[in-house]
Amino acid sequence: MSESYFRTEKRIEKIKWVVSKRQPSLHVVFENIHDPHNVSAIFRTCDAAGVPKVSLVYNVEKFPKIGKKSGKKSSASAYKWIERSKYKSVEECYSQLKIEKFVIYASSLNANTKSLYDLDFTKKSAIVFGNEHRGLTKEAEDLADERFYIPMFGMVQSLNVSVSAAITIYEALRQRSLDGLYEKSEMMPKELKKMIDEWAKK
Repeated sequence: MSESYFRTEKRIEKIKWVVSKRQPSLHVVFENIHDPHNVSAIFRTCDAAGVPKVSLVYNVEKFPKIGKKSGKKSSASAYKWIERSKYKSVEECYSQLKIEKFVIYASSLNANTKSLYDLDFTKKSAIVFGNEHRGLTKEAEDLADERFYIPMFGMVQSLNVSVSAAITIYEALRQRSLDGLYEKSEMMPKELKKMIDEWAKK
């Protein structure tokens, strides 16, 4: 298929608009989330909220088959718009995030931590989600800057990890929208142009 096919005016305008809303200061970390459907759902939420990059920490579970391998068109279409970095340890992942000056927020199953709604996601934020059954490892919680829980008032005190991620990421979106962070791109003109050119070829 010719490159000109991908560079229709309508498509380029949409790419420019979406790229301008990307939030490099909002990051998501997956720790051993094994179900491809959950992983794909979180990727779609990340794309919708303007998260440009995620970190994948897999040292217990195998990397899930996502993107084109999953056979799900909607999942694959979200997957290709988000950069991925793979890590074999929490320490390695967190060290890189700290170098980049992220505040690391670890989701917790423990209600004795801070409420999601008491966090400030307008600062440079990395949000960490853990395995469907075990939650985050002790290391992932202990090494984080903050631990948080999602308030629940039902008999069953648990949410699917993709639902938890959606609630949390959209709370970050809400705060950032109110703060006007989607109104002006965080990226320099050269970075924007490079990303637009790369996306136009996808």
